[in-house]
Amino acid sequence: MSDRRAITARLTQAGLNLIGQALSIYDADLRLAVSNRMYATMFDLPDRLTKPGATFADTIRFLTERGEYGPIDDVEASVAERVAQARTFEPHYLERTRPTGQVIAVEGSPLPQGGWVTVYTDITAIKAQERLLRARSETLSEQLLARAEELSLANRELAASNAALDQARRDATDMAARIRLTTEMLPAHIARLDRDRRYTFSNRRLAAVMPGTAADIVGRTMEDALGSQTYAQTSPHLTRALEGEASVFEITHEPSSRRIRVSFTPEREGGEVIGVYALSVDITEEAQARAALAQSAGRQVAAQLTSGMAHDFANLLTVILGLKDKLTHMDLPGPAREAVDAIGVAATRGGALIDQIASLSGPRDLRPRATDLRAFLSEVAVLGGASLSEGVTLHWQVEGLDAPVLLDPDALRDAALNLILNARDAIGAAQGTITLTARPVRDTWIEIEVADTGPGFSPQALKQGLEPFFTEKGEDGTGLGLSMVYDVVKLAGGRTRLGVAPGGGALVTLRLPLRQPPPGLKPTMVLLVEDAPHIREAVRDRLVAAGHSVLEAGGVAEAYDLLDIDGIGLVLSDIMLKTHQNGLDIARHASDRALPVALMTSLQPDAPLYREAAAQWPVLRKPFSVEKLSAVLA
Repeated sequence: MSDRRAITARLTQAGLNLIGQALSIYDADLRLAVSNRMYATMFDLPDRLTKPGATFADTIRFLTERGEYGPIDDVEASVAERVAQARTFEPHYLERTRPTGQVIAVEGSPLPQGGWVTVYTDITAIKAQERLLRARSETLSEQLLARAEELSLANRELAASNAALDQARRDATDMAARIRLTTEMLPAHIARLDRDRRYTFSNRRLAAVMPGTAADIVGRTMEDALGSQTYAQTSPHLTRALEGEASVFEITHEPSSRRIRVSFTPEREGGEVIGVYALSVDITEEAQARAALAQSAGRQVAAQLTSGMAHDFANLLTVILGLKDKLTHMDLPGPAREAVDAIGVAATRGGALIDQIASLSGPRDLRPRATDLRAFLSEVAVLGGASLSEGVTLHWQVEGLDAPVLLDPDALRDAALNLILNARDAIGAAQGTITLTARPVRDTWIEIEVADTGPGFSPQALKQGLEPFFTEKGEDGTGLGLSMVYDVVKLAGGRTRLGVAPGGGALVTLRLPLRQPPPGLKPTMVLLVEDAPHIREAVRDRLVAAGHSVLEAGGVAEAYDLLDIDGIGLVLSDIMLKTHQNGLDIARHASDRALPVALMTSLQPDAPLYREAAAQWPVLRKPFSVEKLSAVLA
């Protein structure tokens, strides 16, 4: 492409050099853009003034100093005056006699993009003929000759003006064509309406913005072009625009369900509104994004509103679990012991609910830890049994699996309770049995089965039961229960299978990886930093019950004083402390002394301090057990 342009430029220059007139084109900055050979020859200009980029001022200065314009006292003033005249970019025609006697006709025309083109014609011979005619004519009067000369000059000026007008007309036509082409390429409808609400201009984009409408609407009324339903939404705004009030508003184009933003701008002439300019843009995607953002913002507000309550709730659960541990070591009668166990199960379940509150602002990750499956199923039976009718019995058993296994009991508890509730709904008002069984499979898998004596899965449910939103409960079902179970098991690296129980009921089998938990935290000295005394006491009692010795600090300054004590095996600090410093500052000082660190908190996982802490140290969410602490540290 560059070679072709170079060839074209050379051919153009060669053509210009063949012209018998001198030609120069200066740009808007009065720098030479193009000239031909005759331009240099006619005025005997040096090369530096005929090369592109030479300034008009330098050329005028050169000609003035050479005497081209006669004797001039102040050269710079004369140059400045001629440059100022050139900057007006007005059409002009003049005849100038050079010191050599040569007569030059100068015809200049402005360019639409700025600058001008000038043609210089040697009319010396024509002037000589006129003088000869004047000298030899005895019959023509002096007045007639003068009139002829004036007419000849006027004709030449008129020709120059006509040429400028023709060029202006061509430029205006080209400009109008470019404007129309540009407007037709815009992703918007641009139009003008007169006071009769009839379109006098349109860029033919109405059908692209409002599908189903016509593209050619010039001459039609707005109601005819848009339809009565859309026109009813826009008419009040158009009325105000015709009264002189500009407006921007949004409507829904019902036939296409697109969201449209419309702008009306009055056109005035002499203070009177003579029409209205209209701009219509399809903002459907923008409106959808705004709605999604509003939904997200609402979700974030909900998370912020609940985060503070969740923080306090977690602290209360920590105290409740601490008191439950104290009661467990007391000599209590059987019913009281069962009540204490139920309190522990409920409090632990409350911790899981806090995680669900945290999921308002983000997904919850699995948190595997050492879990006793017998104790786990016992808790599930206590929680699930409370929702069963008197005719439904819940049995559970564990085959093998005597040692703790590594899994997320909170997520698995939600899944198991979901399956129990599904089995309850399947059995309905009849009597029946729900059975939970856990067993190892080839030392590779933990297999947990939930079976019931209900009618079982339909053939379609066996194929699609794990798909989101599939339900056979009608309006009473969401279709999310089994899919949630599937997601939890899959996230843990396992799989879910639907089948038929031996008695013909439903059977759901969960297979989870069988993994051994890491070694527990050996008894050590723990520096516990917590500024709430009742929470510090609850955590201390749990650590002491697990065989650890505990140093207690109620704040940052007190913790700093204790960090240098020999024998500290772990620093366990709350993140939020009621000082300008927090648990992260304590963790940094402890890490500088090569001490193991764990942080505890009731903050939500999306809180800045939580994210900063989790990037460097283990973080436990309250309430937590010593086993969970061991798993996190491992």
